[in-house]
Amino acid sequence: MVDSQPERRRRVAIARVRPEIGCGRFPIKRVVGEPVVVEADVYGEGHDAVACALLHRQADAAEWTRVSMRPLPNDRWQASFEVTALGLCSYTIEAWFDRLASWRRDLVKRLEGKTLARVDLLTGAEIIEDGASRATGADADRLRAWAAALRADRRPRNLASIALDEDLAAIAARYPDLRLATRYAKELAVRVDPVAARFSTWYELFPRSCAPEAGRHGTFRDVERRLDYVAGMGFDVLYLPPIHPIGRTHRKGKGNAVTCGPDDVGSPWAIGAAEGGHMAVHPQLGTVDDVTRLVAAAGERGMRVALDLAFQCTPDHPWVREHPAWFRWRPDQTIQHAENPPKKYEDIYPLDFETEGWRELWEELKRVVLFWIERGVRTFRVDNPHTKPFTFWEWLIGEIKSRYPDVIFLGEAFTRPNVMYELAKLGFTQSYTYFAWRNTKQELTDYFTDLTSTEAQEFFRPNLWPNTPDILPEYLQFGGRPAFMARLVLAATLGASYGIYGPAFELCENQPLLQQVDAGPLERHPGGGEPGRPPRTGRLDRPGPGSARTGWRASVPGARPAR
Repeated sequence: MVDSQPERRRRVAIARVRPEIGCGRFPIKRVVGEPVVVEADVYGEGHDAVACALLHRQADAAEWTRVSMRPLPNDRWQASFEVTALGLCSYTIEAWFDRLASWRRDLVKRLEGKTLARVDLLTGAEIIEDGASRATGADADRLRAWAAALRADRRPRNLASIALDEDLAAIAARYPDLRLATRYAKELAVRVDPVAARFSTWYELFPRSCAPEAGRHGTFRDVERRLDYVAGMGFDVLYLPPIHPIGRTHRKGKGNAVTCGPDDVGSPWAIGAAEGGHMAVHPQLGTVDDVTRLVAAAGERGMRVALDLAFQCTPDHPWVREHPAWFRWRPDQTIQHAENPPKKYEDIYPLDFETEGWRELWEELKRVVLFWIERGVRTFRVDNPHTKPFTFWEWLIGEIKSRYPDVIFLGEAFTRPNVMYELAKLGFTQSYTYFAWRNTKQELTDYFTDLTSTEAQEFFRPNLWPNTPDILPEYLQFGGRPAFMARLVLAATLGASYGIYGPAFELCENQPLLQQVDAGPLERHPGGGEPGRPPRTGRLDRPGPGSARTGWRASVPGARPAR
């Protein structure tokens, strides 16, 4: 009779599987060549011996690879496997009562108690013959011969050494009886990234500030001439802020002035003009072909070029004209611009992800990423991802990495801890951290203990930045050159990835030009940083062309627009 409900007869429990993120909702992260160490509680009723195996396979593989798990104290079991290919792979656990192990264990006890009987050997022979029915080739022959030896008409104690043969037991263990095995209810996932996802050193610069002579707008060719210099310092990622055309409508002047002069170049994060949008480049920087050339030149030096993904527009962006429904309209029939009260950013329009045309919007944003991937870019720094829907990022990153598993996404999410962790779980390869706001020994100890000893270590890859173009922490403002040296060493040694806004950091730039707003002195404004904790930072507006000292101006901490 066929058992129609075998699960009712399963006797082994599997619990507390680790690693497992969000009850199996999210994958853990590894890079090629790293191990995945899996543990679980595995137990059953009574005294029968339990056995279990760790099963793993690539996402597109039909068959599982099995690894025997070893027992730890208190019904805990452990095994590991190494990930060898980019993409997704799966793992789970299977457990069962091991009749052969139980028989051999009890046989030893009977020998010690001098109670071994011939029927005990015949019981073992039946178990071994059952295993032989699942084996093939030479293994099946050896198991049948083993069972026949136990059935031989000899004294039981003389056959005990045959029964306890370790080599034969190892063969039998390869063919367990899994008819009533318990399979863990979930197939857990591992996202396998390139090694650069775990180990990387980032150097940020503004291409328009790279001209060798003062007063000229830099180009991609100028950046190319600086590659050897950047690579010579040990950096393997060159990060460029947005390289796209900058809007002219409501362009801000120096220090976020509402009017701009004829020589004011505007913020690179104000994306879109008559020359194009996110798939175009600023004409003074060069051409799309120049970007491709720069990416190739960097690759020859073992470096990646990272582009900024800032999904927002200026009033001049082609999307405003072609897809007005992608933006939020106010009652006065104007489009809602970005703001972080009391500051306003009239030169930036956030995208409205609640639009009825959200499918078309998502597809267009994916097209932007694919456009640059097809030109050789494999690394992206994503601006303010915490202001866009979680579901969008999970979809976009999943779509991209299903085709290009070597792509890296760094999430610039200076936001609440839960939101930062959620973005990492959803697919961001690396994440900005609170490192810039952790200064004392105890603060650093507590923070990095949390990152490395909780489940965050399975999905959150920190990228440590002592400074950025718009973050100049108080420690750097008042600590002088020793503070810059100390923070660089800490960033480079506390984590596997770190980055600097290069020109200002190399010059030890520590003098923000403070502004005033209705809220009072900006460097003491309570906004930004970690919730419930003043960030102790001066936020800096985007620098203009020229040296790194040009255009640095402190603004409200955390006062970047909620775009």
